[in-house]
Amino acid sequence: MSALRLDRHFRRSKVPDITVGFWTLKLLTTAMGEATSDYAVHHANPELVVLVGAAAFAVALWLQLRSPRFLAATYWFAVAMVGVFGTMCADVVHVALGVPYAVSTGAFALVLAAVFVTWDRVERTLSIHTIVTTRRELFYWAAVVGTFALGTAAGDLVAFALGLGFVRAASLFLVLFATPGLAFATTRRHPVGAFWSAYVLTRPLGASVADWLGFPRRVGGAGLGHGTVALVTSALIALGVLVAARAQRRHP
Repeated sequence: MSALRLDRHFRRSKVPDITVGFWTLKLLTTAMGEATSDYAVHHANPELVVLVGAAAFAVALWLQLRSPRFLAATYWFAVAMVGVFGTMCADVVHVALGVPYAVSTGAFALVLAAVFVTWDRVERTLSIHTIVTTRRELFYWAAVVGTFALGTAAGDLVAFALGLGFVRAASLFLVLFATPGLAFATTRRHPVGAFWSAYVLTRPLGASVADWLGFPRRVGGAGLGHGTVALVTSALIALGVLVAARAQRRHP
């Protein structure tokens, strides 16, 4: 094996290990993205907000791609910005362009499927433990953006278009989110499919909880306000990333 192949073989993946902490932070970023997007769009110029969100996402992704190894702060900053910008994109498709939730959900599902098919044909694997090259990392982030857009549209479809409301939508997505993990724990089969299925479902689950907490009581929410939810979830994310970074320093 050549030196380059040996280096690539033993290089650590640039994404974190899948632990309870990972899923906790992932759900927090989805909730934060939903609340931040809703607050910003309704309290500032929507076009300007989307441009700022796009710029922040570009900076975060650039920092992640140029990093030679996994860094908790850099990685979760990128995920958080995907959460904010991905939510804005899905909302613009519905609000500004008038595309029904059912249509946008189907379209985003096709886009995400195309990303996975292309990724698999080029790299022959969709495992996150193999994110050790720039090309694979680009495929990974394309899939992440797709899961956020699809999850946002699917969550709004269930909560608003189908009329389930925030609490029942969150309960439904919680069951769906847990199902792939339980299936894998029972059968030990199809780990990659189980991971990406659960990953997609974190978006509508976190967004449904954030919507319930943020929206007024008259529409079925808890009435805390989107700004409050955004601040609290951001603080929790910062705390979680600090814990992850310290753990990384102890066990590099």
